[in-house]
Amino acid sequence: MSAPQSVAGSALGFTHAEMLTLQHQQQIMAQRSHQGGAAADRGRGTSRQSQPSSRAVSAASSQSIPGRIVLDPHSLQALYAHLESVMRTIQRRIEQLEDATEQSVRNSSGRAGSSMQNADNEIARMKQIMAEIDKLEDEFEKIKRIRDKIKSIRNNIDQLSDRLDRSRPSGHGSGGARRR
Repeated sequence: MSAPQSVAGSALGFTHAEMLTLQHQQQIMAQRSHQGGAAADRGRGTSRQSQPSSRAVSAASSQSIPGRIVLDPHSLQALYAHLESVMRTIQRRIEQLEDATEQSVRNSSGRAGSSMQNADNEIARMKQIMAEIDKLEDEFEKIKRIRDKIKSIRNNIDQLSDRLDRSRPSGHGSGGARRR
């Protein structure tokens, strides 16, 4: 079997920080696939291909080259689905923190007549929550940008693959059917 086609992340416009995040997410994805593919949202997708098999994820992780993106449709689909899951998790956490912020504001308002120490504690707590929301929103945007680039790459690969399939003479020639 030939080596998978890959491209440097920097050639795709990923920053160093995005590449580190992408590599970290690929490691998480590989660990989950080796542990039986126990992703929280597994099987809840609306399409037949919403969650790639753990075999595809495992294959993608074993073909992974540090600093490079494997241009295999199955690997890209697995990575895209994983990033979607990460984004849903971050979004849920942001919503929880926003609810906690609202509760903190209500608690602070309701105790306006109580001690100044309680108000200071709630303000400090709110600042911590807001800082965590800011960090998560930054991480969410970074993951979203990576996911969108992966989707674009996957679409380009699919289009090239379709063009290659159409350009090949049907029924004879190059040693058998191409695997997808």
